Amino acid sequence: MTACAVEPGATRWNGPGGSEGSGGGAAPGGDGPGAPSHGAVPAPPLTFSADGAYAARLAGSGDALYPERWTLDGPEAYAVPLPLYQPEEPDTAVLPLADGRVLIHRRTAGRQLFSLLYPSGPETGELSLGGVGTPSAAGRGAAVLLPPTPDGTRAHLLVPGPGDGSGGLVTAIWLVAGGSFGPELIAEVPGRCTGGVWLDRTGRLLALDRQREPGGPVKAVAVDLERGGEVSPLLQIAPDSNDRLLLAAPDSGLLVVRSDAPGDDRVGWGVLGGERPVRFPDCLRVPGAAVSPFAVQPGQVLQPDDCAVAFTVATGTGSAPAVWRPRGRGLRPLTAPDGWFPGTGRWTPEGILQLPYSSPAAVCGTALLAPPAEPAEPAGDPAGSGSGPRPAAALRPVPLQQAPLVGRTRTG
Repeated sequence: MTACAVEPGATRWNGPGGSEGSGGGAAPGGDGPGAPSHGAVPAPPLTFSADGAYAARLAGSGDALYPERWTLDGPEAYAVPLPLYQPEEPDTAVLPLADGRVLIHRRTAGRQLFSLLYPSGPETGELSLGGVGTPSAAGRGAAVLLPPTPDGTRAHLLVPGPGDGSGGLVTAIWLVAGGSFGPELIAEVPGRCTGGVWLDRTGRLLALDRQREPGGPVKAVAVDLERGGEVSPLLQIAPDSNDRLLLAAPDSGLLVVRSDAPGDDRVGWGVLGGERPVRFPDCLRVPGAAVSPFAVQPGQVLQPDDCAVAFTVATGTGSAPAVWRPRGRGLRPLTAPDGWFPGTGRWTPEGILQLPYSSPAAVCGTALLAPPAEPAEPAGDPAGSGSGPRPAAALRPVPLQQAPLVGRTRTG
């Protein structure tokens, strides 16, 4: 159960090879054969607290599932089971908070129930937080937990609703943990919203992927939770394109997006408050594979070009991690530990990638990977790479302008 030593990554892409026990699934939003459709995002197999000190998952198998909390901030990673009086359902979600308690989200017919779990001697303590009623038309799995706020103390629920009374779609945002009392409705956003990415360090600005009307395009918007859910545009690449925000680095302003504006679904990047358009590097397309980002390096203040982004590359034979930087020249593969949870991991500010795993040899562990250094860039700013420092004042969400979609070399 001891965390692995820091290992160097591979230096060239030889195709994704699945780690033992990793499976072949990709994170939602893939762009290869068998990629899942863009819809409600299922709960990841393991979730981190905002500071990375804890993680949580549903452990066990079959009809014997139970919450499990991992402690990762000590010299040795260890797991604590948090079973209760009955097994959990497969669609139960868990989310660790910064104080070590684990938020559990259970779904019943027309209701979402929440509790905080914590070790209490040999037993599991449970503090009920109440529930949120959801319309039957939304479906059992439509309401989803958002990632914890950057301070790790609050959790929110996204609930697509039946409408606003005039035929329009509405999505409710509930504060379900960290409030003064029970679940609180804090905003209603016109349209059907999915996704959920924090744009700042305070937990005020939340990016959502919004569809204003059935069959219409999806556009990422910024929602101000301190102003009653005031909405402002974030991604506007082309009028009819579907433009989703996948990841954001509040320190540097780096945004990782997915859009079909180039003609097919592509992963691209831009800078929050930047003046340059979204770019879609050809290296982020791997023929015959689904490529999905899952973690972005924090702490790179005003250095979006140097932020490392971790990807899952999924093929029919398995899933493998890879790393890419906007200033870099390619998607570089890494070797995952046996039992890695595909699409799961986090970066340290120093650029070390932590990949959690569970295997017969180690029930709970994290492998620490040091990605290879990028080759030195030639003088100047190569097309489609660097963007230069971001002005410190440009911290508000603004629409990113249309990307250059012509004259590009296509692969695959």
